[in-house]
Amino acid sequence: MTRSKWLWGIPLWILAIAFLAPFGWMISTALKPDVDAYKIPMQWIPHPFQWDNFTTVLSGATSVLPAFGRSVFVAVLRVAGELVTATMAGYAFARMSFKGRDKLFLLYLATAIIPAQLLLVPRFIYFQKLGLYDTLWALILPGMFTVLGTFLMRQFFVSQPAEFAEAARMDGANEWRVFTRIYLPLATPVMSALGILAFVWSWNDYETPLVLISNPDRYTLPLSLTNFVDEQGQIAPGLTMAASVISIVPVLLVFVVLQRRFVAAMTHTGIK
Repeated sequence: MTRSKWLWGIPLWILAIAFLAPFGWMISTALKPDVDAYKIPMQWIPHPFQWDNFTTVLSGATSVLPAFGRSVFVAVLRVAGELVTATMAGYAFARMSFKGRDKLFLLYLATAIIPAQLLLVPRFIYFQKLGLYDTLWALILPGMFTVLGTFLMRQFFVSQPAEFAEAARMDGANEWRVFTRIYLPLATPVMSALGILAFVWSWNDYETPLVLISNPDRYTLPLSLTNFVDEQGQIAPGLTMAASVISIVPVLLVFVVLQRRFVAAMTHTGIK
C-alpha cells in the first residue's frame, strides 16, 4: 500500500511543480533588476533582491493602488449582484410553477453557447447610448446576470426536499418567506462557491474593460499592469511581475478562506 501511494504521489508532485513553476518565476522576476529577468540559464534566486520594484509599484507615479481599489469595487458589486439575481432566478426555475418554466430555462441556458466576444460590440453600443460607456458600471451591470450562476443555484434548489416548503406553507408562510427562511440558509455553500467564481472572473477580466473603458484614470487592475514600461517603451518585467504578485493576493485569500465551502458546493450541485 505504501509503495502504491508513492507511485501515485510522484506524478502528482511533478504536476504540482509544473503548475507552480510559473508562479515561482513570477515572484523571482519581481525581485530582480530588469537586466536579469531574461538571463539564460535562469536565476531562480535573485541576487541582489530588488525590493524597489514593489516600492515603485505601490507608491510610484504609476501606482497600482487606485486601480486595485477600482477592481475591488467592481468585483464586490458584481459578486453581490450576481448572488442576488442567481439565487432568486434559480429558486424560481426550481421551485415555482409557471407556464413555460422549463422551456424558458432551457432557452436561457442556450445563451451560454454565444461567445462572450460576440457581445462586446453590442454592449459597447448599448452602454454608449445609455451614457454608461467609460464608467465602471459598464463592467458591473453585465456581471450581475450570468447563466452559470442561475444554473448552479437551480441545481441546488432542485436537490432539496420539497417537504420543507410544504411544511412552511402549512404554517402560513408565503413564497418569499419560504425562500428566505428555508432554502436560502441551506444554499450558503453554493453561494460561497459562486461568489469565488464570480470574484475571480471579475478580478481577472481584461477584455471587457479594454473595450468599455478608455480613460486611464478608470482602469481596473488588469489594464493597469500594462503601464509599467522602461525608457525604451518596452514592458518592464520586474515592475510588471511585482504588480502581478500583488494582484493575485486577493484571489488567494478568497479561495483559502472559502475553499471548504467551494468543495461542499460542488458536491451539492452534482459537479465533481
